[in-house]
Amino acid sequence: MISVENVSKSFTLHNQGSAVIPVMRGANLQVASGECVALVGASGAGKSTLMRMIYGNYLTASGRIRVGDLDVASAAPRQIIDLRRTTLGYVSQFLRVLPRVATRDVVADPLLATGVPRAEAVARAEDLLTLLNIPSRLWGLSPTTFSGGEQQRVNIARGFAHAYPALLLDEPTASLDPANREIVLDLIAGAKAQGAAIIGIFHDQDARTRLCDRSVDVRAFTPEVAA
Repeated sequence: MISVENVSKSFTLHNQGSAVIPVMRGANLQVASGECVALVGASGAGKSTLMRMIYGNYLTASGRIRVGDLDVASAAPRQIIDLRRTTLGYVSQFLRVLPRVATRDVVADPLLATGVPRAEAVARAEDLLTLLNIPSRLWGLSPTTFSGGEQQRVNIARGFAHAYPALLLDEPTASLDPANREIVLDLIAGAKAQGAAIIGIFHDQDARTRLCDRSVDVRAFTPEVAA
């Protein structure tokens, strides 16, 4: 479902004489439907960089990244937008939403974007918000004023509203209390059981052990280690 083939990436520091910093070389990774793979490695090793290339936020310097039938590395912007709408979900550590949009609408939006009727989309959103212990009195408010843990739970609800065939998870349990952590782990396990191909960054060792079929150390893809 997700295939990374000989991918390289570098950053150009335009404010430092256009110095080119290589950050990844020869990255290879395959994730099948129903499989969960953890990206591991020290901070700065390239875990988030690889995920952002898969999601289409960063361009690759070389190689291919296929999600389903689409090569993200060479896809047009509209194709990446369509991929994100229907196929590839991304739960980051941070919630980024438009101001003044109600929480229930933030969570329902991925369903509305795929043509789900509004009543059905809102009902699904409210079910997830209830499951993740977001009080109903907050559903009509913008989540921009919520605590960090509440925002993360809203972000998780949004990420799991639609049954994406592929999921990218960046520290999905980082700011959660033990009870909500268990709920999120169950959501991830459920998506995996339904056939989602999942790539995750889990600093939580227990979560990795419970959810992941294997780990991939991205340090093998950094130029210094691979050289």
